[in-house]
Amino acid sequence: MTIDTAPVRADAHDHAHKAPASTDRRIRRALRPGAGRTHHAGPLAYLLLGIAALVSLFPLYWTVVAASTDNTRVAQTPPPFLPGPNLLKNLGIAWQDAALGKAMLNSLIVAGTIALSTVFFATLAGFAFAKLRFRGRNLLLLLVIGTMMVPPQLGVVPLFMMMADLGWGQTLPSVIFPTLVSAVGVFFMRQYLKEALPDELIEAGRLDGAHSLRIFWSIVLPIARPPMAVLFMITFVHAWNDFFWPFIALDMTNPTVPVALTQLSAGYVRDQSVIMAGALLGTLPLLAMFVVFGRQIVGGIMQGAVKG
Repeated sequence: MTIDTAPVRADAHDHAHKAPASTDRRIRRALRPGAGRTHHAGPLAYLLLGIAALVSLFPLYWTVVAASTDNTRVAQTPPPFLPGPNLLKNLGIAWQDAALGKAMLNSLIVAGTIALSTVFFATLAGFAFAKLRFRGRNLLLLLVIGTMMVPPQLGVVPLFMMMADLGWGQTLPSVIFPTLVSAVGVFFMRQYLKEALPDELIEAGRLDGAHSLRIFWSIVLPIARPPMAVLFMITFVHAWNDFFWPFIALDMTNPTVPVALTQLSAGYVRDQSVIMAGALLGTLPLLAMFVVFGRQIVGGIMQGAVKG
């Protein structure tokens, strides 16, 4: 018995002609030579990555070397390139002279609060600018972006007067509240959610009777976790290292870490080894955070890079 395959071929031919162009492009991309193949780095790539790693780690290594010697040895030519025996001694002096215990607690409160509030408010505003339709949306977005072009030094005097009128002078709220959200964070989250959040999910939530806040909590936040982790880390590091406004708003009795470290450089003779020891102590919490959350942060960056 013979089977007539001509109708089958005709149907397959007609179906192929009816396939959309995007499907054809995906099929050709998947069948091209080398598609799906795993690419391995060569010796040159490893060499360049090693050089980049050494250049990036050298400032930290030099800080350890300078913090472990004495002031005379640091000033010699050529400088030392191996750690000395005075690391623990210099760390103890820096900790005591700069009162770094209280300063680190203040910096943890300030940086943690600013980072959490920036992530929440920037994600909320980014969702509104990316997916919600309301009057004046584009104008408000331009105003938010325009604030990034204004130097922060221009607002120091009115901001200081405002904090004094509120009774927050020389207190941590005077450092926290002016930076609860940033325009960079709003724009960053808006750009991510605009591409990564499908409109169909929002429409499905609307059909189920969910309001905007419910959609934000149940749909937007799970999708926005990768950029939120990145934004949290960037904001935390920036708030921890901020010196300009905390130096103006706080005094030496209630400082953050950058403000407290200025006490180590006071006096006629500056002990560079003790200053480096203080800088090393101020850097250790950031290094510990990156070691603990580094995988999530890098994963968030990579996941955000392949969106779209």
